[in-house]
Amino acid sequence: MRDEPFHERRRLLEELFTPTGGAGRVHVTPATRDRDVAADWFRRFEGAGLDGVVAKASDLAYVAGKRVMVKVKHERTAEFVVGGFRWYKAASAEGAEEVGSLLLGLYDDAGDLAHVGVIGAFPAEQRRQLVEVLAPYRVTGDQAQQEGHPWAAWAATPEASSIRLPGARSRWNATKDLSFQALRPTLVVEAAYEHLQGHRLRHTAQFRRWRPDRDPRSCTYEQLDVAVPVELASVFGAGVLSGEAGGPAPGVG
Repeated sequence: MRDEPFHERRRLLEELFTPTGGAGRVHVTPATRDRDVAADWFRRFEGAGLDGVVAKASDLAYVAGKRVMVKVKHERTAEFVVGGFRWYKAASAEGAEEVGSLLLGLYDDAGDLAHVGVIGAFPAEQRRQLVEVLAPYRVTGDQAQQEGHPWAAWAATPEASSIRLPGARSRWNATKDLSFQALRPTLVVEAAYEHLQGHRLRHTAQFRRWRPDRDPRSCTYEQLDVAVPVELASVFGAGVLSGEAGGPAPGVG
């Protein structure tokens, strides 16, 4: 069936996996060709912990190993305090220093700067430029302590156990070096993010622009949109949802 169009493969699946089709507890992913329904799912699925929706052309054949579908994910922007950075570990061809990632913070209700995530994946040229951009804000361990940097103790003790601390040991790789260089918490950056998971960003944020006009103290959790939680059962409880062939068919991401 790989060469058959998506709408035909979908039709056969719906025939096989119906409540009376004898397929037990197997369910077909909800799908629709109604834009308003897809928009509603896009909004509600986030509260159920899902990334978004996937759009497929109805005449699309099954294509293995290629990105022929479109994943529509939530993206928002917010301003964050840059409290530190990590060096880029891979040596450049010229041997020059490069910045690997920026450590982001937000002020919580107690007025503490909480580490919430990082910006990474910079192009090589920007990694080199960031060295000069960040130079005026860099502070040594002693300076950080003297100036009351909120992450000074964490920078000095990278073996910290709490995963909320920027110098903490990685959950996935115990040998990974997560030490960082502290920066005076006066630099503000606008970054794109998907959503919060607990008190941290779910995925790596994306750099958008510097915000010299923003007061670092205004970078709080309150500026972030928070998805309203919903039960997965309420999202999928309606069973199979589909329409007639002849257009993109958004499904669960």
